[in-house]
Amino acid sequence: CKILRCNSEYVAATLHLRGPDRGAAFCTALRSYSLCTRRTARTCRGDLAFHSAVHGIEDLMIQNNCSKEGPTAPPRPRPPAPNPHGFESLDICDYERSFLYKHGRPPGFQHCAAFGDPHIRTFHDEFHTCRVEGSWPLLDNDYLFVQATSSPVAKGSNATVTSKLTIIFKNMKECIDQKVYQAELDNVPAAFQDGSVNGGARPGGSSLVIWERSPGRHVEIRADYIGTTIAVRQAGRQLSFSIRAAEEVARAFTEEQDLQLCVGGCPHSQRMSRSPRGRGRVPVETAQALCREILPVEDVYFQSCVFDVVTSGDTNFTMAAHGALEDARLFLPDAEKLHIFQ
Repeated sequence: CKILRCNSEYVAATLHLRGPDRGAAFCTALRSYSLCTRRTARTCRGDLAFHSAVHGIEDLMIQNNCSKEGPTAPPRPRPPAPNPHGFESLDICDYERSFLYKHGRPPGFQHCAAFGDPHIRTFHDEFHTCRVEGSWPLLDNDYLFVQATSSPVAKGSNATVTSKLTIIFKNMKECIDQKVYQAELDNVPAAFQDGSVNGGARPGGSSLVIWERSPGRHVEIRADYIGTTIAVRQAGRQLSFSIRAAEEVARAFTEEQDLQLCVGGCPHSQRMSRSPRGRGRVPVETAQALCREILPVEDVYFQSCVFDVVTSGDTNFTMAAHGALEDARLFLPDAEKLHIFQ
C-alpha cells in the first residue's frame, strides 16, 4: 500500500498555497490526491489510513467547491539517484524536504531563546531568569553545541548577562564541514571563525549560511540540513540567542548531555525572581514606562525588560526583550504560545 506516498505528494503540492487565490490550485491538488488513492485502492483496501484519506478528500472537495472533473497536478518527481562520488541526493541536506518525503508531513519545530539577564525560554515554553555566571551550555546534542558565557551586569550585582556565544555546527559528512561561530560584545561577525560564510566545499555546503541582518548587531544562521535557524543579536551590553530547531534535532542527545538550558531551563539553585527588589539603578515606574512603549503586552518579555532596565540602568535593554519577542514571533511554530504570563 502506497497511501503514504499519496499523502506526501498532496502535502508537498499544497504546502505553499495560501490566501484567497489558492482555490484552483488547491482543487487541482485534491483531484491529483484522489487519482493517486484510486490507483492504490486494490493494495490499500484494508488500510485505515487509506480510507481516512478517501473520506478526507471528499470532505475537502465539498468544502472548497471543487469539481471532480478537471486538471490534476503532475506527480512529484522522484529524487535523483546517488551520484558517482557516492553522495546521496542533495535532498539529504534539505531537512524539511527530506522529512516531508519520508513522512508525508512537514516536521515539527521548537523554539528556545536566551536574552537579557539572561532570561531563558526553553523548548517546552518554560521561562526562567538565571543568575548563571561563567560558561553554560544552551544546547548539546548530536548536531549542535551552543555555549553562553555570562558575566555580572554591574559591579556587585547578582544579575548576569551573556557576553560571549559559541556555536558549533558538528561535522555532517554529506553536507558540511564542522563550523564554529563565535560572537562577543561589540563583535557580532557575519562569518564563521575560519572566515567562511557557508558550510564549506562539500556538496551540501550551501545548506549552512550566515546572513547579516544588521551590521555588527544581528546575524541569522540558516542550517537547512538540520531544519534549524539561529539568530544572534547585540542590544546594549548583552548578547541574545534565539533558535528554531526541528524537534528531531532538539531531542538528539543522550542522558550524559542532560545539562542544556534550552531543554531543562536554569538549575533550581540558579533561578531568580523577576520582581525588582531593593534599590535599582532606574526606578521601577520609569522602567515600566520605557518597556511599555515597545512591549504593550505585559507578559514575561515585558517583566524581563523591566527587570533588566532596573538592574542595569541601561535603557538599551528594552531592545533585548523586543528582539527576543520578534524572534519568537518568527520562530514559534504555534503563534498562540507567543506570550507567556507568569
